Amino acid sequence: MNTRGTRTAPTWTAAADPSPPGRNSLAVAAMVLGLVALATSVAFVGGPLGVVGLVLAVLGLRTARRTGVGRGQAVTGAVSSALAIAVSVLVVVSAVWFAHKTQNCYHLHRIGQWEQCAQRQLDRA
Repeated sequence: MNTRGTRTAPTWTAAADPSPPGRNSLAVAAMVLGLVALATSVAFVGGPLGVVGLVLAVLGLRTARRTGVGRGQAVTGAVSSALAIAVSVLVVVSAVWFAHKTQNCYHLHRIGQWEQCAQRQLDRA
């Protein structure tokens, strides 16, 4: 006779949402990615990061509309991502313009000669 009693099998429950309640993970990711993209936009890296941040911000705004959480973070991510994209585009356009204007100077191997040639080319512009 078993005097310890009856044993019951453990019960399993479905896993809940891994994010804590009151948190919009997409909005947080968009904000962080947007700020990193803005900080790195002058090094061409910010443009692609800004695009990803903007997509996450849009998804974060949809989630915020549904849940009411994270709207400010999603807006911050969207604005900083858009600024990062704009700055990256401006840097690329400026670099292409500069390369086009100074293309006749690239055969020079000494920095002093190159600087003088580039200055003459830019003065003509």
